[in-house]
Amino acid sequence: MTNNSAPFYGWRVVAAAFIVAVFGWGLGFYGPPVYLDTLVRTRGWSVATVSGAITVHFLIGAVIITNLPRLHRHFGLPLVTVAGAILLALGVLGWATARTPWHLYGATILSGAGWPTLGAAAVNAIISPWFVRKRPAALSTAYNGASIGGVIFSPLWVALIEQAGFVTAAAIIGGFMVLAIIIIAFTVLQKTPDNLGQYPDGETPPEESLIHTLPAGAAPVGALSQDWAFLTLSFGMAVALFAQIGLLAHLVSLLVPRLGVQGAGLAAGLSTAAAIGGRQCVGWFMPANADRRVIASLSLFVQMLGCLCLLVAMSGPEFGMIIGVVMIGLGIGNATSLPPLIVQIEFSKGDTARVVALIVAISQATYAFAPASFGFIRQSLSEQTVYLLAMSLQLVSIVAYMAGRRAYLRRIEGK
Repeated sequence: MTNNSAPFYGWRVVAAAFIVAVFGWGLGFYGPPVYLDTLVRTRGWSVATVSGAITVHFLIGAVIITNLPRLHRHFGLPLVTVAGAILLALGVLGWATARTPWHLYGATILSGAGWPTLGAAAVNAIISPWFVRKRPAALSTAYNGASIGGVIFSPLWVALIEQAGFVTAAAIIGGFMVLAIIIIAFTVLQKTPDNLGQYPDGETPPEESLIHTLPAGAAPVGALSQDWAFLTLSFGMAVALFAQIGLLAHLVSLLVPRLGVQGAGLAAGLSTAAAIGGRQCVGWFMPANADRRVIASLSLFVQMLGCLCLLVAMSGPEFGMIIGVVMIGLGIGNATSLPPLIVQIEFSKGDTARVVALIVAISQATYAFAPASFGFIRQSLSEQTVYLLAMSLQLVSIVAYMAGRRAYLRRIEGK
């Protein structure tokens, strides 16, 4: 039975997913760089040792992501989300209490296993049952929690560690996260459109209001390793995020010589603001019939122009650096949010969770090595090569996205 009189619950779910993303990225993505600095200073461990732990953290996460749809099916989304939050909190506490590198690497198993349940694939799983036609807007809004997580938690971690110590900071933030996720999971995430008697997007009847991009009853893809749409999408996303994570890991230090420490910090904040705006604009204003691979390619092209501005500004006007940072920022959020929206168009409903989990896992396993790789190139050659490498990888990603255009149609038609 449908309940047309009740307000559509889906936007409450978006708000819940937003908060989940804030904590997931705040502790599991933006936290490790702060943990690295703290451990290097307080334990005397080398940067390479702690950087290796961060790589393990992301690689463990990639393994979990590939199995996330199965975990959701067997245990339910609320329980998996709560369990992941607990693991993440315990893992971060393990980072704080580690007294040897082996203790640290053991803690990364917990943190790496926990944070994907609050990450990109998890947010997509939370949103997907509630939205079809309005999914770009819903997903972009929820994913902006990731950027807000960086805005809130990066300075919060630094301030709280300085005032109370790493162990106390980890206990306070981790405990607060677990409490918040428990409340969200068992009050909001346990509800579904079916048990509330609502249709996706809050519209009825679905036959008229929802977009159908694949033929009704389209069979799920068998061997994804042989599907050109999947191969080009997963490769394009992985390369784009490798370029993005590698560049962002070094961006502030590259800006300091021209803008100063304070100016570089403000520029990084401006980039985050641009990321929120860019993702929100694409999510809310992208036409329903737009080719989403083209949109993703245009976003990457804007980032390429941003890198070019930064490269020129190294020996030119400082204002060019601000323009470059903003242009790079405009595409930061879209690099994560657009690929799941491409999956919505190119794969059947039965394939969506599996494909999104796989492309996110492949990307995470790839970008885990990006900061070290960019650092090696920067140290071995020059600082200019960081921008050139990023631009080259962004171009490769564009080629991959465009090469896969309409490949799903050939699959459906059996050609």
